[in-house]
Amino acid sequence: MALRWPNKDPDETLDYSVDWSRFLRTGTTISQVIWFIKDANGVRTRFDAGDTVNGLTTTSQSISTNGTVASIFLSGGTVNTKYNLFCNMTDNRAVTAERGVSITIKEQ
Repeated sequence: MALRWPNKDPDETLDYSVDWSRFLRTGTTISQVIWFIKDANGVRTRFDAGDTVNGLTTTSQSISTNGTVASIFLSGGTVNTKYNLFCNMTDNRAVTAERGVSITIKEQ
């Protein structure tokens, strides 16, 4: 089951996160995160900082200082559109995992 973030206004630029702390073993941290998004055709596309897909832009991406939370800053988006994003994480043991998350753009 995919996670769901709160609705976003198209005029906002906000950070959204996936907290991996419950998944990671004690002392394990995230070493790499790659974000993906499904485009208008349902094709999964890598979503790097500065990319825009279907009107939604990622302005930056980061890993928290404690190494357990992956964040993505999002701006824009098309009103009444639901976006499906995927956070692909690799930890410092070379274990990989992915979580899907959706966000809907609504005027607020």
